[in-house]
Amino acid sequence: MYKNILIATDGSELATRGLSHGLELAKTLNIPVTVVTTTETWSVSDIARETEHRNPNPIAQYEDIVAEASKLILASAKEAAEQLGVSCECVHVADRHPAEGILETATSKGCNLIVMASHGRRGVKKALLGSVANEVLSNSAVPVLIIR
Repeated sequence: MYKNILIATDGSELATRGLSHGLELAKTLNIPVTVVTTTETWSVSDIARETEHRNPNPIAQYEDIVAEASKLILASAKEAAEQLGVSCECVHVADRHPAEGILETATSKGCNLIVMASHGRRGVKKALLGSVANEVLSNSAVPVLIIR
């Protein structure tokens, strides 16, 4: 049924629960996983604010910080997969909206199930804060398993 599970994580406690669930499922099914974390580009207002604070190269500094954070997130995921004996490929998608990065990675890596966590916000909170999970659900060509 499933051949490769894509597990999306941002390293948060909630996302780590999603990671654990996805890894356990992969172990049960004896299939590999692809773990993805995404980082967005800086907005013009963020760049302007940092430039005002006399930061000579805020974009490079931001990219270094998110690259290091992503490396730590993915190393932790890889270690968790290895402890369960699950084959794991890790991917950092930079300069992308999270939902786009997740969906593009699922397609490019041939994943036929996406596992991710969601806060499950409703009403005004959902409208104001948006939802990466909702966007993935709405646009995915493959099944999506949401962990709360």
